Amino acid sequence: MERNAQQTNTMRPASTPLFPIVGIGASAGGLEAFTQMLEHLPARTGMAYVLVQHLDPAHKSLLADLLSRATQMEVREARDGLIIEADHVYVIPPNADMTLAQGVLTLVPQTKTDGQHLSIDTFLRSLAESQAERAIGVILSGAATDGTRGLQAIKAQGGMTLAQDVHSATFSSMPQSAITAGCVDFIGSPEQIARELTRMSRHPHVRQPQVVETDEAESAPPMQGQGLPAEEGEFQRILRVLHRRTEVDFTAFKPTTLKRRILRRMVLSQMNSFAGYLSYLSDHQAEVEDLYQDVLIGVTSFFRDPSSFAMLGHEVFPRLVETKSARSPIRVWVPGCSTGEEVYSLAICLLEFLAERSLTLPIQLFGTDLNLSLI
Repeated sequence: MERNAQQTNTMRPASTPLFPIVGIGASAGGLEAFTQMLEHLPARTGMAYVLVQHLDPAHKSLLADLLSRATQMEVREARDGLIIEADHVYVIPPNADMTLAQGVLTLVPQTKTDGQHLSIDTFLRSLAESQAERAIGVILSGAATDGTRGLQAIKAQGGMTLAQDVHSATFSSMPQSAITAGCVDFIGSPEQIARELTRMSRHPHVRQPQVVETDEAESAPPMQGQGLPAEEGEFQRILRVLHRRTEVDFTAFKPTTLKRRILRRMVLSQMNSFAGYLSYLSDHQAEVEDLYQDVLIGVTSFFRDPSSFAMLGHEVFPRLVETKSARSPIRVWVPGCSTGEEVYSLAICLLEFLAERSLTLPIQLFGTDLNLSLI
């Protein structure tokens, strides 16, 4: 009766969890790798673990039973509507895609994108959107590239990303794809990944409740215990070091965004205070570059804000062409273009607009970004 009551209790509506959730993607060779991870993870880290393993859709999975032998944590096969709990392990069932929202797992029938089944990307993207900086993504052994875009989404939201090293992976192409994409913070064997996750779980920033970024939060004073540091002096000095070493002034950036990025680097650098991180930053130029890249990380996608592109076609472009002669080009500049998706989206919209009106005006599009690695 107690177990049934517990299961019923975990199917109620939930809110966004205050603990980190670790999404693990694996394929061929992944069972062995994740088993090794579990064997080296403590039973109490305050984190939840969700495994998305590529499975045969036509056969019942024994994954939960097999993994329960490697850990003292409770291992459960995911069900639709199941609420995530800390210090539990959840595994995806066969023939399903899984997402997370407000701490609740949602299952839908397995789908394919361009002929590929990308269940790991699907879950990790939802994890990034739901958990922001409390999302942690891990890619273990597997073939192909599933999981790379999911890790990119997690890192863009300020979460942590880890991948199995190619030497310990039975099939290395999946973790190697993420590593090559430049979206992995830590690379190691399953045992080393378990140790790094354990270390992260003990960091004070990881244990703090997350702060919702709003306009009110920008104007409010930083408060201890809410993810915003009290050491404003050290924070300003960190910005000065960044300005001096990179020649980019970030003082006009959103303070909460900057502090989130600095706190993320503090976790990865094993620094518990702003004062300690300031000293570390001053002595390590490589860390300055890493922080610079974190602050400039590009969050973009094609047609990211559909309503804005619709307004361009209905209101902006018509007025623009009214002022142009047949030989006068339409020039569009996208500052902060990241990897270029917005530039291409604008080009597509503009070309479609001109084609619908049988216009042949020349167009010129420019994209610039401070982060040269994205261009």
